[in-house]
Amino acid sequence: MFLERSMSQADGIGWIEVICGSMFSGKTEELLRRVKRAKIAKQKIKIFKPKKDVRYDKKKVISHDQNSIKSKPVSDSRKIIKLSEKFEVIGIDEAQFFDDSIVEVCNELANQGKRVIVSGLDMDYKGKPFGPMPNLLAIAEYVTKVHAVCSKSGKMASYTHRIVESDDLILLGDTKKYQALSRKEFIKSNQIRATFFDHWKSIENMDTEVLKTTKSFCLIHSKEINHPAWSSLNKRVIKALQKSDNVIANSRFTKEH
Repeated sequence: MFLERSMSQADGIGWIEVICGSMFSGKTEELLRRVKRAKIAKQKIKIFKPKKDVRYDKKKVISHDQNSIKSKPVSDSRKIIKLSEKFEVIGIDEAQFFDDSIVEVCNELANQGKRVIVSGLDMDYKGKPFGPMPNLLAIAEYVTKVHAVCSKSGKMASYTHRIVESDDLILLGDTKKYQALSRKEFIKSNQIRATFFDHWKSIENMDTEVLKTTKSFCLIHSKEINHPAWSSLNKRVIKALQKSDNVIANSRFTKEH
């Protein structure tokens, strides 16, 4: 468990704490825990969230467990510096949704002697580093990675898997749109399930080992089957089509011939 450093030890210089992990791992819950403890210690606190995050409430930071605290929605991260002038402890939730300037903002706040607590997704739904989070992790004095429970295996989960069709990098949602998965289940869920080839030449040079990992479908056209039997071209076509699990004729004529 993270143990708070005394503000009196800072000698005028603050620090940055980053809480990261997948969805449903308790990031916001941990942020709220730390902020509430600072409040009990009579420290002046201010919480910020991205203005675009309106999943549960427009003006509150709310965890998936429905714990909450009042916050200030911000569209431009640079505004946080001025809005933080009278406060000692600054909380920033869902940092991955902020612009890249949030990194400089956090550095500036820490240099002013403030304790900066940041929470956010370290990876997007593709398993790639998310927005400004990698740079925030790099400059933080303290990093805490929390984990969820895999919804498929029950094991430790560190990946966020999207279960609805969308290519948008940012798609706000909860359990209706996302699952927390272990590395193994994430890989399984993101494997290519079928490959379609629109011509026999497209599959001809495909590695057979690669094709073993997915179902394959190859479209065959009538003009491609009119080569003389056992000619070199005819043999190439047959050999290529044998790689495919399924051959689809583009017309009844092709199918019958």
